[in-house]
Amino acid sequence: MEMYNPPHPGEVLQELYLEPLGLTVTETADALGVSHQILSAIIEGCYSITPDIAMRLSKAFSTNPTVWLGMQQDYDLWQVKQRLDLSEVRVLRDAEAEFIASF
Repeated sequence: MEMYNPPHPGEVLQELYLEPLGLTVTETADALGVSHQILSAIIEGCYSITPDIAMRLSKAFSTNPTVWLGMQQDYDLWQVKQRLDLSEVRVLRDAEAEFIASF
């Protein structure tokens, strides 16, 4: 099911991890081995969760990196869907019809 306006993973990081644990951005950035500026940008929703950052977050908070990357992907796709006009894009191949015909 598609989520309506999913939060940026930086918002999730702030609200579900940093705030409840009483961690500052500086403390968390130091623990992750990233710059304060990068972590601030992630929390502000101005910087994406990369595989590198996802691995660091997963180690620091005992989570799965695919969760962080999945949140980023959901956020990015929703944002693009709001502004992208696909009306001029032509379908070049009907994958479903090809799949069915292969049996």
